[in-house]
Amino acid sequence: MIPNIIKDGLEKYAVKTVKEEEDALKEILQEIILQGLSHTDFFAKAVFHGGSCLRIVYDLPRFSEDLDFVLKQIHPDFTWQPYQKAIAEVCQQYGIYPEIKDKSKVGVTVQKMFLKDNSIGKFLELSFKHPLHKKFTIKLEIDINPPAGCQTAVKFLDFPVNFPIEIQDLPSSFASKSHALLCRKYLKGRDWYDFLWYVNREVLPNLDFLANALHQQGPWANQPIQVTAAWYINQLREKIQSIDWEKAKDDISPFLRSSEQKMLLKWNVDLFLEELSKLSKQW
Repeated sequence: MIPNIIKDGLEKYAVKTVKEEEDALKEILQEIILQGLSHTDFFAKAVFHGGSCLRIVYDLPRFSEDLDFVLKQIHPDFTWQPYQKAIAEVCQQYGIYPEIKDKSKVGVTVQKMFLKDNSIGKFLELSFKHPLHKKFTIKLEIDINPPAGCQTAVKFLDFPVNFPIEIQDLPSSFASKSHALLCRKYLKGRDWYDFLWYVNREVLPNLDFLANALHQQGPWANQPIQVTAAWYINQLREKIQSIDWEKAKDDISPFLRSSEQKMLLKWNVDLFLEELSKLSKQW
């Protein structure tokens, strides 16, 4: 009965390529991990955010690799170790026996844990042939030195079962993404894909939260800047005009289903400036 839950979950993806099937299996593992965390006090201390959160909670039409979290309060001694057992126990309920390694390090702002598994596909009738002994890796990251100003919301997931999690609300989530857009040292097309998603949903970023994040980390750290809507729009405009959009498309392409690839033909500086203008008019 329990393996049927996973089987039914996989069938909902209606995968058309081996890559889509691998992404679906990874996402199933992500949701099982979230269920395991919900059995602990984890969401009393932390919130889920990032691309995987948008994908799992709001059906963002792209896959995402990692599970990203941020603590509600600064906690320099946080480690993943107390949560390994709960995750492993829930995985085992579904016939999954992962290898889980806590990679927490003293003095590091972002603490990491990795789950690796090659058992999830063994009891399923997969549509495609996968490399023998291939392991799916899920990375969990948590910011233990969070900026102030984040707002949260409780959401209920319904796979594999119904359970609650706590997430950043959408304005705070957009603020987190905006920090990445403005401060990330390398180009990540996935950031800009998410930017379009927020704008199309008419979400405005939580500027107080963004300001605290900018003051904490990045090129504006500890500088006396005023993060107003005008400042934010101007900085994004400069960023958009500096990007190699072909490289941005190369980054996002592997995370889109085959049916979504055509939309990348529209990606250029004019498209993003137009979307930025739409965002500006919402203030």
